[in-house]
Amino acid sequence: MENNVVLVVDDEARMRKLIKDFLKVKGFSILEAEDGEKAIEVFEKNKSKISLILLDVMMPKLDGWSVLRQIRQESKVPIIMLTARGEEQDELFGFELGVDEYISKPFSPKILVARVEAILNRAQGFKKEIKNFGGIEIDKDGRTVKVDEKQIELSLREYELLTYLVENENIALSRDKILNNVWNYDYYGDSRTIDSHIKKIRHKLGKKGKYIKTIRGIGYKFEIK
Repeated sequence: MENNVVLVVDDEARMRKLIKDFLKVKGFSILEAEDGEKAIEVFEKNKSKISLILLDVMMPKLDGWSVLRQIRQESKVPIIMLTARGEEQDELFGFELGVDEYISKPFSPKILVARVEAILNRAQGFKKEIKNFGGIEIDKDGRTVKVDEKQIELSLREYELLTYLVENENIALSRDKILNNVWNYDYYGDSRTIDSHIKKIRHKLGKKGKYIKTIRGIGYKFEIK
């Protein structure tokens, strides 16, 4: 994917080289950082051109969580966390902070590349279109959401989930169907992850969070009444 710049953050030089080699074959440009402090420095210098960040959790100086928090204060750039821990609570915590995806070590480099491409395709492939759903305005070209003309900050996954719900307005959607259509092939996990995202979205929508209805025993439905 030419013109896409990926920032690879990992304290292991061998891991950075492995990721870089596979991504370069697909046409990506690569920036590197060996610790959290360096990651913030590289990001600040190149944030206008970075398309995606691959971010290790366990690093010296600043860990991945701290880097994630700082970046999310000013940017919605897609972030994939690289973790060897694989604990459910860690993943839920990361999603709350705004991570878009997890990949557990060890991983297949080919699968990593596929996930990077999938996230970028979803983030960049929307048609130019703005729609209003009961005061919730979604700009698919700019990937922004406004509530009563005030922009709100959503992670990539929160944005995709909200968009999926509103585009299926008045349809009861099961958790399995939401997982299949929003997370696609690249996530196999507990459906409680959806509940966590819904809670966050409702909070950010304020009074209009009530449009997202819980359908007991099934899942969720977007309904304006």
